[in-house]
This record gives sequence, C-alpha cells and structure tokens, in this order.
Amino acid sequence: MKFFEINLLGVYVAPISLLMIAAWIIAVALRRFSAHFGLQRHVWHPALFLLSVYIIVLSSIVLLIAR
Repeated sequence: MKFFEINLLGVYVAPISLLMIAAWIIAVALRRFSAHFGLQRHVWHPALFLLSVYIIVLSSIVLLIAR
C-alpha cells in the first residue's frame, strides 16, 4: 500500500504525522495504565522505556496499515 498526502483544510499533511499522533495517544493511555498499577517502578529508565513503547506502538500501527 502506498501512503498519500492527506488534504486537511487546504494543507497537505504527511500520513506519518497523523500516525504519530495516533501512536502518541495510545502511548499516553498505556503510560497512565502503567502508572496507575505501579509498573513504572520496575523499569530501570522510565523515560527510555516510554520512548520504546511509543516506537513500538508507532511501528505496529504503520505495519498494520501498510498491510
């Protein structure tokens, strides 16, 4: 599948930017879930862990849409 620019109120937006926003929203939900249950205290470097979760979510979304 090819990704095409999306016309958003007259501005052409790259599709990866919309996927990044969707991944960020999912990552925020996962971060709140892990903070609620105290899972972040078991992680060595919380910021690096959250970045890794964001990258995993973003790549999963791209792979699912590109299929």
